[in-house]
Amino acid sequence: MSDDTGTQEAPAGSTGPRPEPIRLFGTTWVDHDQGYTARRIAAAAGSLAAAVVSCLILRFAFQGLQLADTGSFVTVMVVAMFAVCSALAFRHTWGGFSERPDPDRQASLRGLLTIGFVGSLLAYFVRSLTEAPGERLHREEYEKAREQYEKRATRRSGNPRNRRRA
Repeated sequence: MSDDTGTQEAPAGSTGPRPEPIRLFGTTWVDHDQGYTARRIAAAAGSLAAAVVSCLILRFAFQGLQLADTGSFVTVMVVAMFAVCSALAFRHTWGGFSERPDPDRQASLRGLLTIGFVGSLLAYFVRSLTEAPGERLHREEYEKAREQYEKRATRRSGNPRNRRRA
């Protein structure tokens, strides 16, 4: 079960909220254990490799436009579209690492993010150089949930029946 911060409540018998797993990293981001560094390196290398392959595929598409002799206007428009969409996708993906994206906005930007997939891959690569993508957001939510849990646990300690009345 998950609350509004994204952390998961612990099952009965265990103490406190559990950290939410991050794709490819699970919960290794909490203590940076169980191959966290290797996973970060693999995520960075994989996203960079995917971006390079994607750029090569886009290059073939661009060459196809040149062979079709569609004219310079169409060629400039296609290049501009991919550049703008990639820049917007980079910004959107980068922002998603620090705050939860709005699902309605995410749905409305789906086409733009699909066209600008290279920007998303590059954002993932750059973030993987310093931390697991989304780690800061998950860590803040987890620490906030832990603090709230500690406050609730200390406030409820003891039997209320044994308290003196003023």
